[in-house]
Amino acid sequence: MTPILLGIEDLAIAASLVVLDAVLSIVLGLGLHRRLAWASLRLVVQLLAVGFVLRFLFAAPSPALTFIVVLAMTGAAIYESTSRGDRRLRGWWRHACAGVAVAAPTALVVLLALTTAIRPSPWYDPRYAVTLVGIVLGSVLNAASLATNAFLTTSVRSKAAIEARLALGADRWTSLGSAMRESIRIGMLPIINQMAAAGLITLPGIMTGQILAGFDPIEAVKYQILLMFLLAGGSGLAALLAVRLAALRLTDARQRLRLDHLVDARSGADR
Repeated sequence: MTPILLGIEDLAIAASLVVLDAVLSIVLGLGLHRRLAWASLRLVVQLLAVGFVLRFLFAAPSPALTFIVVLAMTGAAIYESTSRGDRRLRGWWRHACAGVAVAAPTALVVLLALTTAIRPSPWYDPRYAVTLVGIVLGSVLNAASLATNAFLTTSVRSKAAIEARLALGADRWTSLGSAMRESIRIGMLPIINQMAAAGLITLPGIMTGQILAGFDPIEAVKYQILLMFLLAGGSGLAALLAVRLAALRLTDARQRLRLDHLVDARSGADR
């Protein structure tokens, strides 16, 4: 099967739908047209830049270059993670928690896939390593961000109840337990919903791309199942790590709730 190549005119036709959205935003007074235009411009520039980088990387596979690209992608994901949410941890702790919660699950999941199920040769082949990292990072970032934001918000809202438990002698993990469990659930919901809808309601991106590229549908399904399991594992670990680390920072060695370690991102003021 010969792949169907897209031209500029094909992309322009698709872009007309974005223009339609912008027009609707103006007519209905939604105020989204500028943000939509900026997001569309970023999308095009970022993807084109990535495309040229990957073309160069695939042409001359190198473990050093692969590591640099993966490191840059992970750093961008950590930065994005720390910029989300209404309440954030203060100072370098915010970046440290996000770094561990995003980087550790991604590294574990990708290395597991590369050394067991996929086994490319060489193992660092950027066609597989960089692609997997990019896919896993998106899911892990989402889970860690949602879980962290939910936990910090719940902790502020439930301040009186948490401090009452601490005053009665409960340790930090017991006092924050219900907030932690609920936050991890929230972090896991997107991937659970994706898994439940896959095949019945939606055709996931990897599967669709492989079918369009000429893969046998059953082989494409196998890859998609593998990927969804990897994403589920990474998301669960990311949510767990993000919440545990946030809980550790939100309390101290004397088992006190330290909401002064938070910053309200909406106003920039200390919480």
